[in-house]
Amino acid sequence: MKKLLLCVLLIGGCFFYQNSAKAQVSVNINIGTQPAWGPTGYDYVQYYYLPDINVYYNVSKHMFIYLSNGRWLSGRNLPTRYNNYDLYNSYKVVVNRSRPYRNNDQDKRMYEKYKGGNHNQEVIRDAHDKKYFVNKENKYHSQSPNAKEQRDDRHHH
Repeated sequence: MKKLLLCVLLIGGCFFYQNSAKAQVSVNINIGTQPAWGPTGYDYVQYYYLPDINVYYNVSKHMFIYLSNGRWLSGRNLPTRYNNYDLYNSYKVVVNRSRPYRNNDQDKRMYEKYKGGNHNQEVIRDAHDKKYFVNKENKYHSQSPNAKEQRDDRHHH
């Protein structure tokens, strides 16, 4: 009886361990949806925070989130007041939390040191890592709706 009980417990324990190990392995990757102006080195990004202009970018929805008259609004493009803002040559902070704008005061304080002139991030467009390439000609990918405009504009700044 003891041997049977021990076998049942052992088999049950192995089954439980195997199922709990499977449940804990969860890998999120969204390299293919990150914009060409996003920084390299991140397999998964929910949002970018742009400290220069205090704006967030939702990677999965391809939407900028910005303050306007005290309210957070979203849009596919930056507001016209940022027409000359260079997304490729600005610092981006990866933020992986829901609704990051709710902690905007904290983000502004924490990332203020990256405002203006901090241009040391390699962007996906300029990456040499194969994971960013989608074809043999080493063309970068981007699902961003403004990818062509952003490529064309990069020489005008």
